[in-house]
Amino acid sequence: MDTDALRMELAQLRQEHRDLDVAVQALAGTSNHDVLQLQRLKKKKLMIKDRISALEDQLFPDIIA
Repeated sequence: MDTDALRMELAQLRQEHRDLDVAVQALAGTSNHDVLQLQRLKKKKLMIKDRISALEDQLFPDIIA
């Protein structure tokens, strides 16, 4: 995959992660929230965060001097 495609995917995943964060906070803030739905959103958010980390590692590898 070329760098531009990786950067686009990274930007899209970061936005999706932010959107999920807002959704999790909104759902958790309700008095009778669905625990299972909340767990699913958090799990998806974590999977996206892992993918973001992998893409960042590809785009910005650690240079050990």
